[in-house]
Amino acid sequence: MPREIIIPKDEQPKKLENFLKKRFPIGYVRKLFRKKGVRLNGRRAGPAEMAVPGDRVQLFIAFEEKPEIAGEQISPDLKPEIIFEDENLLLLHKPAGIAVHEGKETLRQHSLLGMLEITYRPKGTLPRLVHRLDRDTSGVLVVAKSGELAEELLRRFEEGEVEKEYLALVVGQLRPREGKISLALPGREGKPVPALTLYRVEKEFRATTLVRVRTETGRMHQIRLHFAKLGHPVVMDAQHGDFRFNRQFRKAHGLKRQFLHASRVAFAYKGKRKKWTAPLPADLQRTLESLEQEVR
Repeated sequence: MPREIIIPKDEQPKKLENFLKKRFPIGYVRKLFRKKGVRLNGRRAGPAEMAVPGDRVQLFIAFEEKPEIAGEQISPDLKPEIIFEDENLLLLHKPAGIAVHEGKETLRQHSLLGMLEITYRPKGTLPRLVHRLDRDTSGVLVVAKSGELAEELLRRFEEGEVEKEYLALVVGQLRPREGKISLALPGREGKPVPALTLYRVEKEFRATTLVRVRTETGRMHQIRLHFAKLGHPVVMDAQHGDFRFNRQFRKAHGLKRQFLHASRVAFAYKGKRKKWTAPLPADLQRTLESLEQEVR
């Protein structure tokens, strides 16, 4: 039996591919269209066809939910904290260790979006993520509770109207102490796209530097890739980092995940400029205290 989805009444009209990408990993969506496994209102449909509220979408290729690998089970105590909520908008402090979407190693119910759906669907609300944080990045995450606001925020994120600030610990000492990184990064189709990161040194330690970072664009892994390309990777970054340094750092300071935290998000909402912050989590705070002891 195909999987069937009725497009919610508050969903804005959009291309069928974009509708599905908000609900499934991009690899699965591409596979659906490549193998002609999508029907829209009973007929075969391509990625560019428009989907509107009330349309019936049928998926004829099963989405394979793989169990999480050993050691990556989600703790029942690991839950996002609500920073702000009203009828249309939700801001969360996402802890490290939760993936925002389902994936090869994350069941939907263990993802942040899945948790939100379980909570809000009975209330008639379909939460929508308008940006992402990596599984091992903590901090402020913006969620829309209406289709209209989701579309508006997606546009504003893409056009740089949302201010995003992070705290990161990187390997080595940065020179200059304040600057910008303008290096192209792979886009959705794998082609290079512009990416701009601004940084300012907050504090220097013996072998690492704490930096405050702002991203003017929203490319995947942008901060991690930009600092890695400078030769100053984010501490404990398991994908783009200095693996030998990470082993030594974990042994010395006990940190088990990348030191990257989304500390602040700001944008205009209901006619006023609003700012939401998330304090540094306990594991990152302990790391800084350990580093302070190291330099004494």
